Amino acid sequence: MRDFIEVLHEDAAKNPEQRARELSKRELPKRFYKEATYVATEDGFAIQLDGRQVKTPGKATLLLPNEALGAAVAAEWASQEKEINPAAMPLTRIANSALDAVSVRFDEVAEDITKFAGNDALCYRADDPQSLVDQQRNLWDPVVEWAGDLLGGRFVLIEGIMHKAQPDALLEAYRARIAGETPLRLAALHTATSLTGSALLALALNEGRLSADDVWKAAHVEEDFNIDRWGDDAEAAQIRAYKRTEFDAASLILNER
Repeated sequence: MRDFIEVLHEDAAKNPEQRARELSKRELPKRFYKEATYVATEDGFAIQLDGRQVKTPGKATLLLPNEALGAAVAAEWASQEKEINPAAMPLTRIANSALDAVSVRFDEVAEDITKFAGNDALCYRADDPQSLVDQQRNLWDPVVEWAGDLLGGRFVLIEGIMHKAQPDALLEAYRARIAGETPLRLAALHTATSLTGSALLALALNEGRLSADDVWKAAHVEEDFNIDRWGDDAEAAQIRAYKRTEFDAASLILNER
């Protein structure tokens, strides 16, 4: 069986065309229910389809920690039409991963997020053209400085692509910072980290330092620079829009404490 962390990375990186190809190889289940709702239980908010509770692939009851997330997941199920398409249900997929896998492999997922911080996109800077250098500095420097202050150190900035190690104490502080998260929040944090390429941006989102829009903008500085210079590409725009829906699902989880 493939490693769970590998599957998480692949899931975050997939685009609509990839998902369409995968789904075309198997028949999607037909919608069999009339109504999708959420109900309060002793352990959280459960999702019900015509009164029957939804289970995860691992046969656990699908539970959300608060009413807002319960309502959002129920809305995903309600929005399915003739077929049930998991690709259009990012909140459900994150919750399933949290309950079935992250809950029992928490340390492994937390370590993987921390590895991103050791090779963070925000620490690798362009050396030209100057306009791109300036944009990266304006959007990224405040985040890097804030994260360093929060974690009690300074991140090393690199021009070019040659790797330089970040201080061990800084990475240990990052790992400790996320140690108290729930499996659901950690799964969302991993999704945000994978989609942005930056554990520092994901941390800023998690800590309420930046809004989801600000994080997304900072994560796409180089891409937006190239779009301004050379124009947009329809397929790339579709992929980016899909990834934004995944990112927004993770952001909703991280913003609902």
